[in-house]
Amino acid sequence: MPIRLYVGNLPKENLERETLEELFADGGEIVSIKVIKERKTGKCRGFAFVTVPNDELADAFIEKYNGQSFMDNDLKIEKALPRNKGKDAPNEGNADNKPTSKSKKGGGKKRNTRSSSSGVVLLTKAFNPTPVGLIN
Repeated sequence: MPIRLYVGNLPKENLERETLEELFADGGEIVSIKVIKERKTGKCRGFAFVTVPNDELADAFIEKYNGQSFMDNDLKIEKALPRNKGKDAPNEGNADNKPTSKSKKGGGKKRNTRSSSSGVVLLTKAFNPTPVGLIN
């Protein structure tokens, strides 16, 4: 069964998959390598995923490359957490498999609104531009 490995602490610059293929060339059989990049800039987000064919090769890969220096950074390699699919997955996480904090829709701010039949939203609290106590 293929094992997915998280490769962290990569430099946040233009890093291509081929560069990692060359680095890991003597690490054994690799099924795939995926460098995670920023959508707008195309630069590496600092991590990638490497998939190896089995658990034994994954352990050997971690032993060999975890902590190895690469472009002035010490690599952090570990078995990736499995992806949780669906809404009900607790702390589903983002692309780098790190938990995200849950927030209320709309930033958690409550609005005092009332809807009219025309579909227009009316605020029920009046806005007073003059602070109380300053009127003569």
